[in-house]
Amino acid sequence: MSVVPYKDKQEGKKEQVAEMFNNISKKYDFLNHLLSLGIDIIWRKKAIKLLKKDQPKIILDIATGTGDFAIEALELNPEKVIGVDISEGMLNEGRKKMKKRKLDHIIDMQLGDSEKLLFEDNKFDAVIVSFGVRNFENLEKGLSDMYRVLKPGGKTVIVEFSKPNKFPMKQGYNFYFKYILPQIGKLVSKDNSAYTYLPESVQVFPDGNDFLAILEKVGFKNTKCKPLTFGISSIYIGEK
Repeated sequence: MSVVPYKDKQEGKKEQVAEMFNNISKKYDFLNHLLSLGIDIIWRKKAIKLLKKDQPKIILDIATGTGDFAIEALELNPEKVIGVDISEGMLNEGRKKMKKRKLDHIIDMQLGDSEKLLFEDNKFDAVIVSFGVRNFENLEKGLSDMYRVLKPGGKTVIVEFSKPNKFPMKQGYNFYFKYILPQIGKLVSKDNSAYTYLPESVQVFPDGNDFLAILEKVGFKNTKCKPLTFGISSIYIGEK
């Protein structure tokens, strides 16, 4: 079942997701850290640590947004990080951030579709995604393309929301996600749909073992799932 941000519009999920992120791009970083109480920063750090021993030199960050995960990846001392996103608004915010921090020589922000990556096969040592695969129009197609551009022996590390299943975290999380988060999101971003779409998209996303099964179906091996913070999020790992 596909969930879209703007139910009254005819465009496909991809176009709607791009429009949504364009709408909220200026408030995105602030809201992200506020709504997760800053825990999203810790989650990204944990995910990047899993690539430490691999020392990837060329990294692709898919659904890069404003580039937070790409910046975190600099901990690995890569030669180049390429961030790809379908939202020009998010990329503009990210480019300003890179210029300000003098990182634009190493992090390259490019407009692109995660399901039709404009890179040759076997190019990247690692492919990373944080909170982006949930927004793919065709999940299998997007993961297949990630597999294609990864070098043999390379790794993908994906951070994504999941659904806690233990009391009382499950109940508390559902209440926060359904009632509190959309209200704060609406107030700050002025986009009524964006933060209603978030909990809806998490509900229909195939998390845990279901997601690992899709990773394996497109070719990834040695797949693992590491739940974070009582299962609110998970890190998924796969190798080519």
